[in-house]
Amino acid sequence: MAETKREIERKYEATGDDVRLPDLTRVTGVAGVVDKGVAELDAVYYDTQDLRLAADSLTLRRRTGGDDAGWHLKFPVATGIRDEIRAPLSPDVPRTLAALLRSRVRDTQPAPVVRLLSSRHVRHLLDGDGTLLAEVSVDAVRAERLGPGVPGATAAWTEVEVELADDVDPDLLDRVEKRLRKAGLRPSHSASKLARALAETAPEAPDAPVVPVVEKAPAAGKATAGDHVLGYLRAQRDALVDLDPAVRRDLPDSVHQMRVATRRMRSAFKSYGKVLDRTVTDPVGEELKWLAGELGVDRDQEVLTERLQARIAALPRPLLLGPVRGRLRIWSVARRSGSRRKTLAVLDSKRYLALLDTLDALLDGPPLRPAARRPVAQVVPKAVLKDYDRLAGRIAHALELGPGGPRDLAMHDARKAAKRARYAAEAARPALGAPAKKLAQRMKAVQTVLGDHQDSVVAREALRGLAIQAHLAGESSFTWGLLYGQEVATAADRERELPEVWRRASRPGLRERLLA
Repeated sequence: MAETKREIERKYEATGDDVRLPDLTRVTGVAGVVDKGVAELDAVYYDTQDLRLAADSLTLRRRTGGDDAGWHLKFPVATGIRDEIRAPLSPDVPRTLAALLRSRVRDTQPAPVVRLLSSRHVRHLLDGDGTLLAEVSVDAVRAERLGPGVPGATAAWTEVEVELADDVDPDLLDRVEKRLRKAGLRPSHSASKLARALAETAPEAPDAPVVPVVEKAPAAGKATAGDHVLGYLRAQRDALVDLDPAVRRDLPDSVHQMRVATRRMRSAFKSYGKVLDRTVTDPVGEELKWLAGELGVDRDQEVLTERLQARIAALPRPLLLGPVRGRLRIWSVARRSGSRRKTLAVLDSKRYLALLDTLDALLDGPPLRPAARRPVAQVVPKAVLKDYDRLAGRIAHALELGPGGPRDLAMHDARKAAKRARYAAEAARPALGAPAKKLAQRMKAVQTVLGDHQDSVVAREALRGLAIQAHLAGESSFTWGLLYGQEVATAADRERELPEVWRRASRPGLRERLLA
């Protein structure tokens, strides 16, 4: 069973050969320093042959010695902050940790790349009550490069590591650093021991042959439309890979953000069909649609349940007839049963891994069309405006219809068009600047109104089902009918708001600014 620990630490190196710690009881808040002795640590770090984990600042190691022997997988959170996921010692990489690496390593098995032998001298910094504030370690490290084709290069150094204890104010690290700097220590140039070991034991590259320059790269500000679109798509591909372990760990909002990345890629394939051949990208887009749909089962149910819970919470008690909250809870649990397990199964499926491989291949050898070689300003604004015009047509159609099912469907289609126009504008922002940002904001406002309308449509269908269940169980269906009526009123409100929201979003001058 894996456990997670948030690790907040800083590393230092000496300017000379001798590493001596200053008197840390002079740090404000530190009342005592307790010597915990020396531990001998033996850690083997694993990665792919092309060091994919190291490239993303991830570390996977098997360590013996010390009080936390076992497998450790570290994910960067921010500078000096990492989440360390631990698993018990075993001969091979534990399945729980291997799953968190799957989007990066795919079918490749991580293998040993570096061995670190560290002699760690540990001190504990305590407050006046004897509570642990931080652990200060002086590590004498010897690194050995492992793996095929590597001649066993070694490196050695000494570093100081200060790790904050749980629930301690991070300001303590600043105060400790001030004392360490006065003693001649400086922040380490390497983010981790592994990074330093890889750098200092890397095999020397052979002299590269001189290759004549045939074509210059585009000057700053003159990138091609292909450069722009591919840069955006690579960012979304990278987001998918990065979010995979977050979804597996069930981190907040991770599923939603992963779905957004799939939608943005799919939308870009459609919006920039003049740049990338859609006969190649459309099948990939369908696979992205499949992934977003699979990921959405749990999230959509969660959003719907929260909406209905809020409706119930707002009702006066006399209007809650029957076991309304219990009925909703039973309904929600039944619909979400196994959804988490299904999400993990999707991420472990051959179809999903094949999609990631397909995206890599597509971006490494993109099916560029002639327009991809043209300047951004000649291609991207027109693509954005095409999506905008498409939305305008769907809005006009929806507003022509009277209330009812056909209008609900038309507004749902308009919502999808608004989302696509927004994504196209967001993708164009690095190239077009403020006009694209303004358009994206306007499209988001339209999408919000249309989205709430669609949510009311989905909620009404759910409430109708809940009313039927209550009736068949001999319960009152009054409250469910009342809530249904509220959703009808909400939909009507959004329909009345839409013309004004669209009028503001489609103010004159937008087209000219985008094309300027």
